[in-house]
Amino acid sequence: DIDTIPLDDQPTYEKVFHRALTSGVFQFESGGMRDVLRRYKPECIEDLTALNALYRPGPIQGGMIDDFIERKWGRRKVEYTLPELEPLLKETLGVIVYQEQVMQIANALASYSLGEADLLRRAMGKKDPNEMAKQRARFMEGAAGLGLPKDRAGEIFDQMEKFAGYGFNKSHSAAYALLAYQTAYLKTHYPVEFMAALLTSE
Repeated sequence: DIDTIPLDDQPTYEKVFHRALTSGVFQFESGGMRDVLRRYKPECIEDLTALNALYRPGPIQGGMIDDFIERKWGRRKVEYTLPELEPLLKETLGVIVYQEQVMQIANALASYSLGEADLLRRAMGKKDPNEMAKQRARFMEGAAGLGLPKDRAGEIFDQMEKFAGYGFNKSHSAAYALLAYQTAYLKTHYPVEFMAALLTSE
């Protein structure tokens, strides 16, 4: 029953993802992604979700994947501009990866309602300079109201603006990661049936 398989099956991570033996594994088959898997060695569904979101042209060109891998292995320090960011960015090693994180930051650090935060996310995606100027003023005002230092608040807004251009939708990425994991689980535990089905369908 595919809906009841454990999501923390170590053989699946070690045999398929760590070794990048991902032929037939949804979203993880490309040569570049295999290289990332070998270097990162994902250990949980959240890792697969983040790698899936990061393996896009923007984050790749911006060096975000290399930064993410270096942080995982402790070769680069995981830092937070303000301590309030830690609970929101801990899962992604201090890097803004998802659109939902941009919304959570606006909510927690600048008192945006979730509806306002969604408008901010959309404005960042469209890169409309007039709307972004309004949003910056709104963010700075909200952050000041919570007593956050002005320079740090500005720095955080700049980070959000930079990452929102690449930001991926976490719910979308998580659905992809779950399907990829389920595929890899079948490949690990039922290799003959899996390969027969793959050869039939492809």
